[in-house]
Amino acid sequence: MSDSLLLLACVLLVVLCVLTLVLLLRRPPGGDAMQHLRLLAEQAALGQRAEAEATRTRLADAERALQARAEQSRLELQATLGTLSTSIARDQGDARALLEQKLREMGEQSAQRLADLQRTVSEGLHQAVERSVQGSFQRVVDQFAQVQKAVGDVQAVTAQIGDLKRIFSNVKTRGGWGEMHLRALLDDVLPAGAYHLNQKLREDSDDVVEFALVMPMKGDVRPLLAIDAKFPAEDFDRLLLAAEAGDAEGERAARKGLELRLRGEAKKIGGKYINPPVTVDFAVMYLPTDGLYVEAARMPGLIEGLNRDHRVLLMGPSLVPALLRTIQLGILTLSLEQKADEIQRLLGTTKTEMAKMDLVLERLAKQAGAFSNTIDDARTRTRAVGRHLREVEGMEGLPAPPSGGEGLPG
Repeated sequence: MSDSLLLLACVLLVVLCVLTLVLLLRRPPGGDAMQHLRLLAEQAALGQRAEAEATRTRLADAERALQARAEQSRLELQATLGTLSTSIARDQGDARALLEQKLREMGEQSAQRLADLQRTVSEGLHQAVERSVQGSFQRVVDQFAQVQKAVGDVQAVTAQIGDLKRIFSNVKTRGGWGEMHLRALLDDVLPAGAYHLNQKLREDSDDVVEFALVMPMKGDVRPLLAIDAKFPAEDFDRLLLAAEAGDAEGERAARKGLELRLRGEAKKIGGKYINPPVTVDFAVMYLPTDGLYVEAARMPGLIEGLNRDHRVLLMGPSLVPALLRTIQLGILTLSLEQKADEIQRLLGTTKTEMAKMDLVLERLAKQAGAFSNTIDDARTRTRAVGRHLREVEGMEGLPAPPSGGEGLPG
C-alpha cells in the first residue's frame, strides 16, 4: 500500500509542475516574470515538500496501522489455531476411543461368529465323517459278504469244473455230450422223422452211426447222410495249455497231434459210414464247440484235405444249422412236388365250383331284378292311394295329414 501512495504523490507533483509551466508561458516577458516564476517554483517546491511530508506521514500511519492489523490478525489466527488444535485433539481422542470401542466390539463379534462357525463346522464335519465311516463300514461289510458269496460261487464253479473235467475225461461220456448237443440242433430245425438214430449203413458190418439224415430226393429209397460227433478233448486241452503258457514248441506239437487225431477220425467215418447208394457220397464230422472248430479251421489244408481224401465235411455249431436249413427246404420242396397232382385236382374242383357259383349268382341277380320291379310297383300304388286320400280330405274339409305321410319316399 506504501508504494501506491508514493506513486500517487509523484503523479501529483508532475501535474503541479506542468500547471506552473503553463502559467509562466501565458505571462508577458520581463524581470518580474522571472521573479514571479522563481517564487512560484519555490512555492511549488515547498508544496511538494509539504505534500511529500504529509504523504510520508500518511504512509507511516498506514504502515503502523497495517502492522497493528497484521499483529492482531496473527494473534487471532494463533488463538484460532490453538482452539482448532485443541478441538481436533479432543475430536481425535473421542474418535480414537470410539474406534477402539468399535474394534473391540467387532473383534468380540468376529470371535463369537468364528466360534459359532467353528462349532457348526465341527458338528457337520463330525456328522459327515460319522456317516461316511458308517457308510464305508457298511459297504465294506456288504463287499465282504459279496466276496464271501463270490468265493462260495467260485468254489461251487470249481467243483463243477472238476466234475466236468471228470466227465469229459471219459471218452464215452464226452462223446455222449457231443451227440446230445447235435441232437438238440436236429430237433430244433428238422421235422419229425427227418433223421434216424444209431442207423446201420452196411450189411457186412455192425457199425452204426449216431445220426443219419434222410436226404430229400425223389424215389422210393432215399439216401442217408451220416453225421458223427467227435470231441478230442485231450488234444484240444494240450493245445490250450501250451498256448496259455507261451510254449511255442509245445503248441506246435499239440496242434500237430490234434490234426492227426482229426484226420484219423475222418478216415474212420469215411470207411464206415459212406456207402452209396444207401448213403450219399459224403459224410459229416461234427465238432461240438466253436473253439475246437476254429482251431481245426486254422490248420492249413485240413478241411480241404478231409473233404478230398475221405469225403468228410468238418463242421461246428455255427455251420451245422445252415446245412440243416438247406435239408429242411429240400424236404418242403419235395413234399410240394409230391402233392402237385393233388393240388391240381383241388384247383380243378375249385374251378368247377366257381362255375356253379357263377350260375347261382346269375339266377340271384334275375330274382333281385324281379324283386326290385315289385317294389317299384308297390311304391307307385302307394302314391296313388295317397293322392286319393288327399282328394277325400279336401272334400270333407278335414285337416291334411303331415307331409311325411304321403306314402313311401320316392
